[in-house]
Amino acid sequence: MFSKIVIANRGEIAVRVIRTAREMDIATVAVYSEADRDALHVRMADEAYLIGPASPSLSYLDSAKLIDVALRSGAQAVHPGYGFLAENAAFARAVVAAGLVWIGPHAGAIDVMGDKIRARQAMQRAGVPFVPGGTEPIEDARAAREAALAIGLPLALKASGGGGGKGLKVAFTIDEVESAFTTARREAEAYFKSGIIYAERYLAHPKHVEIQILADKHGNVVHVGERDCSLQRRHQKVWEEAPGVVPDAARRGMREAAVRAAAAIGYDSAGTIECLVENGEFYFLEMNTRIQVEHTVSEMISGLDLIREQIRVAAGEPLGFDQDDVHFSGCAIEGRVNAEDPARAFRPAPGTISEYREPGGLGVRVDSAAYPGWTIPTDYDSLVAKLVVWAPTRERAIARFRRAIDEYTVRGVPTTLPLLRALCDESHVLDGSYDTTTLEAFARTMAEPQADPVQPPATPEPLDRSIVRVEVDDRLYRVRLLDLPRASAPAGGAQPARRSAQRRTRTASAAATGNDVVSPMHGIVVELRASQGDSVKQGDVVAIVEAMKMMNEIRAHKSGLVAATHAPAGTTVETGSPLLTIE
Repeated sequence: MFSKIVIANRGEIAVRVIRTAREMDIATVAVYSEADRDALHVRMADEAYLIGPASPSLSYLDSAKLIDVALRSGAQAVHPGYGFLAENAAFARAVVAAGLVWIGPHAGAIDVMGDKIRARQAMQRAGVPFVPGGTEPIEDARAAREAALAIGLPLALKASGGGGGKGLKVAFTIDEVESAFTTARREAEAYFKSGIIYAERYLAHPKHVEIQILADKHGNVVHVGERDCSLQRRHQKVWEEAPGVVPDAARRGMREAAVRAAAAIGYDSAGTIECLVENGEFYFLEMNTRIQVEHTVSEMISGLDLIREQIRVAAGEPLGFDQDDVHFSGCAIEGRVNAEDPARAFRPAPGTISEYREPGGLGVRVDSAAYPGWTIPTDYDSLVAKLVVWAPTRERAIARFRRAIDEYTVRGVPTTLPLLRALCDESHVLDGSYDTTTLEAFARTMAEPQADPVQPPATPEPLDRSIVRVEVDDRLYRVRLLDLPRASAPAGGAQPARRSAQRRTRTASAAATGNDVVSPMHGIVVELRASQGDSVKQGDVVAIVEAMKMMNEIRAHKSGLVAATHAPAGTTVETGSPLLTIE
């Protein structure tokens, strides 16, 4: 077994891995960006190393820096968590080439399942049903039109290298096919540096169900049940539960197909087979070759620690149990507590948490990296915590979830807690009949946004005031001061804070009254929908900006002609950056 591992990630998943590693007597090495110096995973790890600025491309996505930290620290293995480089085959190969162990599936499996067309071809060979559609790239708009006639409408045009709804467009009529294809390809090139598109039938009201699998390097494969992840907005999940609320025949079929699919590619880690279920039939959608955010509910109904199993498998150990040894009990629900405003189209709302108190009691689990005074960075996703409950029955699990939400306090930023609480009383949720279209329709009925503008940001209290943190050669050290200097007020008192507030007010005012349409957040321009010379009306969507893993529609604040464009698709913009000018 390993004596030390690097966690090439941040936030709650880094904390999650640290906890299991500590139980296994494995030392942990954290990495952090400049924006994450005060992050909980940095405080909890045995060692921590600075890897660059806040921008992911210069820190958490820099494979050379991550491998350098592993070698400098003397770690034997790298756990990638989820997101960032977790499904990057090139990074997995680089880790192995450096003499380290990759805590995940072999790179070949990542390659196959990371390309949706190759994955569909692999499932075809394995006899696993997939969503009706093609297994070859769509070359142009004419081919997309031909696919619509052959497959039927509505038609989904999807990026082969994509996921999470990026690079996916739906044509409901034959006249929409060309535009959908063009937009899907543009998004695919912007996000995944590959414009390869394929077509499949768009299922209008499916359930999104995924099967957790575990496989070792000795040919053993088991499933750990299924999760219903249908309550999602913009293809991002909000509420997940296990077991899935699906017909028993579909449940049995998916579980068997998932094991068969994993065995077909020689899979050797924790992974997830995602399916769509409609009218009692199931179809393979894609495979996630990593641990999932929602792995928690599978753990709660099975009693397995999936992170522990990942680490054991990577170390070469056999699973040590077969399918008959995996037993399921009760129902588990996970709600994602995101710093988002459901009443404003789930707009990300990073900021400082002024008050934070987690719920407790029987059957309640919170996976989080939050604390009072923590400032949620704008450069990463908006997840604050995962609230998880378990109970013997689904009815009692919903009641426990309702109670736990009522106990949960997060102030300083809007969150999805009010939405999760409202879902506990929604009829389709209560009877389990919800599908992938339920949440967004329900969210539009939400009342005024949650807000807490008057709460002052709290200052995080250090565990010991005599301990300071210093960085030497990008490694973090904790140093105890024996002779503490007397505290003194900062020069200038509160004046800098007042100037900062005035600057923020002027910036907001200028953005609201000028001719420029500006980005309200740091992010990537996915699409610019207006060109120079175009006529636009107030309220028209003129750009799409992705921030914190969310697609945000940017609307014109006035009517007029587009005099200039400033940020083409693929551009990274800062808060207040002009996107286009309307005169």
